[in-house]
Amino acid sequence: MANAWVLSALWVGLALLATLLAIWFRVATALSEIGVGTVAQLAIGAFLGTGGVLGSTQWVTYLAGTGAIVLTFLAGAELDPVIFKTKWSEALLVGMAGFIGPFLGCALVGHYILGWSMRSSWLCGVALSTTSVAVVYAVMLELGFNVTEYGKSILAACFVNDLGTVIALGLIFSPFTLKTLIFVGVCVVVFAVLPFFTRWFFKKYGGRVSELETKYILFLLFGLGGLAAWAGSEAVLPAYMVGAVLAGTVGKDHMLVRRLRTLTFGLLTPFYFIRAGSFVSVPAIVAAPATLLILFLAKMASKTAFVFPAVRAHQHNGHAGAYYTLMMSTGLTFGTISALFGLNHQIITQAQYSFLVSAVIASAVLPTLAANTFFLPRHLLPRKTQTGDGHLSVQSPIPRGEEA
Repeated sequence: MANAWVLSALWVGLALLATLLAIWFRVATALSEIGVGTVAQLAIGAFLGTGGVLGSTQWVTYLAGTGAIVLTFLAGAELDPVIFKTKWSEALLVGMAGFIGPFLGCALVGHYILGWSMRSSWLCGVALSTTSVAVVYAVMLELGFNVTEYGKSILAACFVNDLGTVIALGLIFSPFTLKTLIFVGVCVVVFAVLPFFTRWFFKKYGGRVSELETKYILFLLFGLGGLAAWAGSEAVLPAYMVGAVLAGTVGKDHMLVRRLRTLTFGLLTPFYFIRAGSFVSVPAIVAAPATLLILFLAKMASKTAFVFPAVRAHQHNGHAGAYYTLMMSTGLTFGTISALFGLNHQIITQAQYSFLVSAVIASAVLPTLAANTFFLPRHLLPRKTQTGDGHLSVQSPIPRGEEA
């Protein structure tokens, strides 16, 4: 289809439909977009060509890639530096347990039980080792946990977990050459200088209608992303670290974050998630549903076996411990990014990609439903009271302990 505006209307229409479905069924919009992409490819893929729902169109591929980069940056920017400093030992232990267990467990299952090649199995381990900062943050925000020490601790552990995934994806599958050394060296220098320069730059030139801050951030993301691609890596890898490094500046500017979210979720990420869903091969899943079940159970079992003891070691007992563990067992953004990376670089086949993405989606939906239905630690929820002027005041939750 040559008409770019008709093509744009089709994509935005699919995004609008996905948003309505997410509202009606009360699921994450990203999940709905992946599902809509899968169904749309089945319905109209035969008439509009291969490579996903119009995925071969160059500008669609570009917008999808941009969405992945900016979304990854926002996930890193959600880290609370103060909580991370005070809870670094808990975040490190729980986060690394959440990465190492599924990474090794799912890789072994992929190789020895499913018979995948070694490279495909390592990619399987990477894709299923993730947690979903996007899903967890949305849940924390909806319930009010995002303002509590408990909720911020979960988000900090999610950051460490996904950081392990990002590093593993870069180290295992990126060629180690002189370009790699240059890329790493530039990143180290940029990350060291960035917080101080950004704070000064925004103070001197920011706050204008021209949206200088947004252009500055996009310049950083595209520049480092281009350097990563030149070095044979993936453009999304430095974006997460840029977000984490700027969490103390950009992350605290709520208006800037809100504008970036509008740009990202309103325009960019639908292209990424719908396109990712369009690559899912439904016939492959129908032909071998046991493979999907094995991958899902491998992730859940390995996550629980490693994360739950680490959570209990930090005195999160009862429903609080179970809820913490289930939140760490979710997966979505980095799981689909890793799987799509493997498909684009021919590390996995389309059938293997379909199984991985389906397992990732299942791990985003089922643990979240179980956690909020059966293990919600209501004693840790912030108490909201109405002040005399009609505004809501959020008070600290009752002390941590066993739920009555």
